[in-house]
Amino acid sequence: MKAVVLEKHGDLNSLLIKNIPDPICKENEVVVEIKACSINHLDIFVRKGMPGHPINLPIIPGGDASGKVIEVGSNISTDWIGEKVLIDPNIKLPSGRIGIMGEDADGVLCEKISVDPSRLIKLHENMDYYKAACLPIAYGAAWRMLITNGRIQPGEQILVLGASGGVGNACVQIARMFDCFVIAGTSSDEKAQKLMELGADVVINYSTEPDFHRTVRSMTGDGVDVAVNYTGGDSWIKTLKCMKTNGRILTCGATAGFDPKTDIRFIWRKELQILGSNSWTKHDIESLVIAVNDGIINPIIHEIIPFQDISRAHQIIESRNFFGKIVISF
Repeated sequence: MKAVVLEKHGDLNSLLIKNIPDPICKENEVVVEIKACSINHLDIFVRKGMPGHPINLPIIPGGDASGKVIEVGSNISTDWIGEKVLIDPNIKLPSGRIGIMGEDADGVLCEKISVDPSRLIKLHENMDYYKAACLPIAYGAAWRMLITNGRIQPGEQILVLGASGGVGNACVQIARMFDCFVIAGTSSDEKAQKLMELGADVVINYSTEPDFHRTVRSMTGDGVDVAVNYTGGDSWIKTLKCMKTNGRILTCGATAGFDPKTDIRFIWRKELQILGSNSWTKHDIESLVIAVNDGIINPIIHEIIPFQDISRAHQIIESRNFFGKIVISF
């Protein structure tokens, strides 16, 4: 079968498409034929190398995938054959800690994969493979940030930075599920219009309003209840300035820089809470699948790209010139 293999960290040329042996279906596993895989900023970090988190190479990258069960092990019911499924990327490592496929072990950018069926979420026969593949990492992280850790409440004012990406799109939609007032941040008027269509109440364009905290303060009076900031970098201090007393800042990443300058005076004076989210649970993904089936959540796809053009998918993510998710088709 064909697979994307990363043998060394580097630029786009380090993403190699190679022929490797088909997976062996163990007695307690099933083989899933991959139909779609979405790309996350995590895949860029894996390709380039992650400071403080060594990646064992070579590795097959990719964490998000949907597909169809085509083979079962001797201890698994044949009822699984033909099921449309979504794979939970969380895995238990030999050390006992939870890792992620495509980062801590081989991932899903391959034509077939053998997995334990306990990590599969069955999909409705009408569920789109491409939209399903958007859910685990980006939408799962958003669900955990806002609902599990952030405990958002109806009517709260929520600022979502980086709202045009997969996590941001998910945050806007989840916040609207709770009837929150959503202020979304993005970098262009075109993306701003799409965010309004997605359900944002107000959109701020960083390009024309770099001091977005001033706009947020003037709009809300005393600041927002909740801010989502998974970008870091130059936006961090400005986010602190957007908060009302007892506000919550939610983060699950640092796509623009993990060591931003900060000012802790804002934290103690306003008794802010900074809450990190590092993953999701299978239950989070199952809840998202139900929300998609019910038409409450609609995963936004920027482009579907053929498997052999994986380098272009990474290039689009790095350019930040996209809205929604980049999905690979097989």
